[in-house]
Amino acid sequence: MTRDDRPPFRHPLRQRAVWGWMTFDFAAQPFFTVVLTFVFGPYFVSTLAPDPATGQAWWSGAATLAGIFVAVLSPLLGSIADRAGPRKPWIAALAVVKIGALALLWQAAPGSSLLVAAALIIGATLAAEFSIVFNDAMLPRLVAREAIGRVSNVAWGLGYAGGMIVLFAVLTLLAASPQTGLTLAGLPPLFGLDPATGEGARATGPLAALWYLVFVLPMFVLTPDRPRLEGISRAVRDGVKDLAATFREVRARRPLFRFMIARMIYQDGVNALLVLGGAFAAGMFGWSITESGLFGIILNITAIIGCLIAGRLDARLGSRAVILMAIATLVVATLGIVSTAPGSTLFGLMPLASDDAGGLFATGAERAYLGWGLLIGLAFGPVQASSRSWLAQSVNEDEAGRYFGFYALTGRATSFVATAAVAGVTAAAAGTTDPVTASRAGMAALIPFFVIGGLALATTPAARRQGVETTNEWNTPS
Repeated sequence: MTRDDRPPFRHPLRQRAVWGWMTFDFAAQPFFTVVLTFVFGPYFVSTLAPDPATGQAWWSGAATLAGIFVAVLSPLLGSIADRAGPRKPWIAALAVVKIGALALLWQAAPGSSLLVAAALIIGATLAAEFSIVFNDAMLPRLVAREAIGRVSNVAWGLGYAGGMIVLFAVLTLLAASPQTGLTLAGLPPLFGLDPATGEGARATGPLAALWYLVFVLPMFVLTPDRPRLEGISRAVRDGVKDLAATFREVRARRPLFRFMIARMIYQDGVNALLVLGGAFAAGMFGWSITESGLFGIILNITAIIGCLIAGRLDARLGSRAVILMAIATLVVATLGIVSTAPGSTLFGLMPLASDDAGGLFATGAERAYLGWGLLIGLAFGPVQASSRSWLAQSVNEDEAGRYFGFYALTGRATSFVATAAVAGVTAAAAGTTDPVTASRAGMAALIPFFVIGGLALATTPAARRQGVETTNEWNTPS
């Protein structure tokens, strides 16, 4: 490669290596969009489990347990990878686990073990989250600092595009309505999938596995990796030492530490809204897989738009401004969805027609919920992509693995608090009110996470003031 083509690239969207890196998000997102949020998750809660309350308890428990393992192990794995050198071998090994667990979800038929299905979801989630740590750690070495925000947001938008494509394919070709036996496109499901036994939802596991296997390959082929530095046994030993040093070091880098604390709080709300949002809507309105999935497509379209806009704003205004705008939008949107009930929105201030007009999203409350959902879609991608951008601008390549591991820790260390808050408030309210109102009260418990995290971030110096430059052997003088 010529000198002008050596990373970090100042015009990254013209480079195959950068597009190869971004295809990781394109490959990985269908698991989160289709399996966790809009198709298999609602199926797990409403059909696989004996009743929705049991399903929500098991689903929330699986998400909480996965979050604890991610929080504990991510910093350690990141530190070891920094010492060992390359990131790709770790991603490849984790891909085997993720693909295997997703493929086995096909066996999660009604009446089968909730424990087995939950264990498979936990295994796939761990592999997916750990892979993200290693992939994100490649960014500071690959892209010039001033381009990181745009690349991060474009990659996140590509991820949502991948999720939307797979979700659209599932709804139009695979997942049929139990009432009609037809998909959203009015067609019988491919391969004779039986909607009565949830085969359309169960097929999302193998489909997401195949998608990941195919579309993660450009990252392996096109994107340069770090050279090997240490043997694995020595890397483990030294990585453990580095992990302890990181905990001491990050407290000395006060702006970075304050950012991590702020993100820990608002990301808890983001994670819980991502995991519980689809199931909440399905329980509130009795949505089928078709309606839940169509809602997901709408959110993904708006998320792509949000990421493309945020990519430009990040370059002009900085990551902090983008994150704060996204958090404010999430506060408004969450207030909107919890204020919506059959017959009204905005806590009864705006009456809506409660008659069922027939078809999809037939009541006024459902259409209002869609409107609030558009705001969620606009904010979901930017709040996460610009957070990744903030950290990538604040560290250099030699420490990226352990800091992105620590980033995963702070994003997951207290994630059980948000889901537990939703469960606790819901359970407390269920004793005094109807189930719909109790569910709305539970989801309202997420709002303080956004407000407190946003206020903490607003008083934190922006990433570009921290003075950490990206350096590597590719941009040294020859």
